Amino acid sequence: MDRFGDHLSDVLAIVRAIHFAATSIVAGSLIFRLAVVAPSQRSPAAVAVRKQTRRIAAIGLAVAVVSGAIWVLLQATTMSGLPFSEAMTADVLSMVVTGTQFGLTQDARFALAIVLAACLTHDHLAAPRWLGLMSALGLIAAIAWTGHAGAGDGAIGTLHLAADVLHLIGAGAWLGGLVSLTLLFSAVRRDCSASMLLARDATQRFSVLGIVCVGTLILSGTVNAWILVGSLHALFFSEYGRLLTLKIGLFAIMLLFAAVNRFWLMPGLVSSSGHEPLRQLSFSSVIEIVLGMIIYGIVGVLGTQHPAIHAL
Repeated sequence: MDRFGDHLSDVLAIVRAIHFAATSIVAGSLIFRLAVVAPSQRSPAAVAVRKQTRRIAAIGLAVAVVSGAIWVLLQATTMSGLPFSEAMTADVLSMVVTGTQFGLTQDARFALAIVLAACLTHDHLAAPRWLGLMSALGLIAAIAWTGHAGAGDGAIGTLHLAADVLHLIGAGAWLGGLVSLTLLFSAVRRDCSASMLLARDATQRFSVLGIVCVGTLILSGTVNAWILVGSLHALFFSEYGRLLTLKIGLFAIMLLFAAVNRFWLMPGLVSSSGHEPLRQLSFSSVIEIVLGMIIYGIVGVLGTQHPAIHAL
């Protein structure tokens, strides 16, 4: 009996979700370093945070590479229609890797991962830092060519692809940035005025970045939903539509927590010298991260299904 059997689609959805989350953490942590930490680059605390974001990016990249390789193997099984053990041959894998848009996209993304890994090892130099950021953005943006957006053509196809690229980058910047921000909060344990000042500045800057990300996600998500769902009937009466509705609901809850952070907890952090507002922000951010990970799980499933506009 095949190792995965009828559970292949479930395993594929899980691997996709892990890969998307890991890639988001890679891109988001590097965006966080540039947009949030870099303005405080002379602070000793900022130097420590930059090293931390590099470690986060390196770990995320390792997970992304491993999960991406497993994704290719599972996709080869799906495309060939063969059991997993029979699909693991040089002919089948070569056909997928070199003869399909999915495979060619993954080839390009693997090359970007190698460049990014090299840049992270020379992160003390300005040029590798910028090249690494560009590689990370390419790594996450290219995911658009592996899914539904990559299958379109014409003006609508181009619009869908552009919206999906923006959606991926916006989600990565928000979720990956949240991970870095939460780890920054957890590192500010001592009564260190410089570290507390960095936490305040980072929270304010990330709030601005978050607003940009949310606006991008709403706009690009609306375009994607219009193309993939097409109608309210399909949104509520198809499996794809119901999963998308759940995703939208979780995103709305994330926005609620983000609003609490922005309008209630952040002012308390700015006006207080204690660590209680920091603890509350950390807790709220962790909840946002958990919700974001659940959303990536839903996205992993959505990518294995036919869009609602084709299902009804």
